[in-house]
Amino acid sequence: MSPLVVWSIAIGVMLALAFYVTRLVKHSDEDSLHDMGLAILEFGRAYPAEAIRSLHSTADANTIFVRLHDNKSGIMRNRGNHFACHVIRPGRVRVTPTPEPKGFSAEFLDSPTQNGTFVFRNEGEAAEVSLWLLDNYVSVADRQLPAEPQPASNTGRSD
Repeated sequence: MSPLVVWSIAIGVMLALAFYVTRLVKHSDEDSLHDMGLAILEFGRAYPAEAIRSLHSTADANTIFVRLHDNKSGIMRNRGNHFACHVIRPGRVRVTPTPEPKGFSAEFLDSPTQNGTFVFRNEGEAAEVSLWLLDNYVSVADRQLPAEPQPASNTGRSD
């Protein structure tokens, strides 16, 4: 066998191996963006003063909704090789139902790039996240009730 054939085969095998390894690394990078641990780290890096209470991801794992300890919420969108993080200010989101019970549409007034229709794995997750957003929508002043209800005045007379 001539040295030219041996070198051609060796170079061909190395190129095939290099192609295979790069494909493996690419799939590994894509899978890591669906990792909740990485999402916690990314959100913590973007908003270090915010404490995360819980996370829920959409069915396609491209969006993660974050519930924070002070009853605020946030959203993280997968943007290819990083997450775009946004804390939702009270009163700055509109939620509308979709025909599919596992999802809803949200319009973020402060960050229109986050707008979209979000579908979750089940109806319970969709309901919980929409309630977070709706609770976030109601201002603190609107949530406070009077200390004691006023009794109805009933004297028993009809004038």
